[in-house]
Amino acid sequence: MSAASASTGRWADLSRRVASAAVLLAIGVMLALSVGVSLRIGMSAIIALTFWELARLTGWRRPELHGDVFGRWRPATLAGLGGFCVFLALMWPNPFSVVALLIPILSGLPGAARGNRAVFAIFGIAILLVGFGLTGFREALGLPFILWLMGIVIVSDILGYFAGKLIGGPKFWPRLSPKKTWSGTVAGWIGASMVGAALWLTGHGDPTLVWLSPLVALAGQLGDIAESWLKRRVGVKDSSNLIPGHGGFMDRFDAVSGATLAVMAIGFITALPKVF
Repeated sequence: MSAASASTGRWADLSRRVASAAVLLAIGVMLALSVGVSLRIGMSAIIALTFWELARLTGWRRPELHGDVFGRWRPATLAGLGGFCVFLALMWPNPFSVVALLIPILSGLPGAARGNRAVFAIFGIAILLVGFGLTGFREALGLPFILWLMGIVIVSDILGYFAGKLIGGPKFWPRLSPKKTWSGTVAGWIGASMVGAALWLTGHGDPTLVWLSPLVALAGQLGDIAESWLKRRVGVKDSSNLIPGHGGFMDRFDAVSGATLAVMAIGFITALPKVF
């Protein structure tokens, strides 16, 4: 094999990283330009697409497992139901909103393969929480907070990718994600810390960003690993082909989901940092 071929093979998945960053930037632009009803419609659409992929991954893509009543049309129907219920809950948030959010989970359980029903429920609840979290962050903490969150995920992913390729070394969690290395993982943490420190030193955030940013980066990496585990479990390479040549929406949104859930959890424990 020539050096050029080896180099090409080594960086063969770089286009996927670029696609991930492009999707995240597109979501960031959507969140930046959207408020009120338009924000909720956009977020509900994102949730619907993700629910469609989750339904197919966990058993709906194989209707022969369920009989005629659970035909091929059901993933799209479940996606629409999930998006609609999220929209209702986002438009009129109250303690009873949880009932609306349970509808797509309970409706989807019969269609999941028997061994994947718990997986469907866990991932489905996580997807719904991410939709609520991003909407709440945008409206309560402002656009700079969203850009910080997205930026942490993008920076840690890019630095982790290049460090992993150039330095290599031991794998971070070979059983679940054989491509991730400790060098790439740590590089992602360092890059996230630098972003937090830069915001603080330039007067655009408080000191907590320095230690919180790498935690958010770690959560994003774990979100990526969780989705990799799900795909390995069901024996697929990509969550779908919604992005031709680059996989599905879950493939591009997994790290943001992990980061968002982590920030939501931290917000229940302590005050979240201000970014401006």
